[in-house]
Amino acid sequence: MFSPSILLLTILLAIGLVFFLRAASKDRTTVIDISSPLPPLEVLNGVSKWLEERGWQSDGGDAERQVLRFYGSVSSSYIFAVFLSTLGGLGAGCLGLVLCELYPSLRWWPLLLSVIGGPFAGFIYWKRSTRIESLEMRLMNSIEHGGSVLRLRAHRDELIAMEKELAHKLELSSDGSLMSSPV
Repeated sequence: MFSPSILLLTILLAIGLVFFLRAASKDRTTVIDISSPLPPLEVLNGVSKWLEERGWQSDGGDAERQVLRFYGSVSSSYIFAVFLSTLGGLGAGCLGLVLCELYPSLRWWPLLLSVIGGPFAGFIYWKRSTRIESLEMRLMNSIEHGGSVLRLRAHRDELIAMEKELAHKLELSSDGSLMSSPV
């Protein structure tokens, strides 16, 4: 005999997929302060050049607030969209099978959920994760002996890449919170 508890477990799996989709396209904008013993102009030029090499485009900024802005287009991952479509299709198919067993009068119609659920999951991810990202860089102050402190506001992954790749070249250092936090 088929138990209604299997329906409950299947619904819980569907809820998990919804939260997985939300997390995959979540905005992870973070603010971090970095310092360098190098002069501010050298650090700003080095970071700007690195950003342009990665495809970011300058959007000007605000001279009064000493802010430089960059923007870049973030595209969705084809492989991840296919993966989520597969997961969505399998999950919706499982829900359809459970409904077929619980309500035999529905016949095979609940299995059509897999045809709808799979592409829908990939489409939701595709639309939510394709967006324009921005990066703001603000010169906070200069430290003694010609050093500088920058406040960066950008996507967490971009800040981690910047910290890893420019740490030695521009002698950048931060409080290390990006590398230690799990999210």
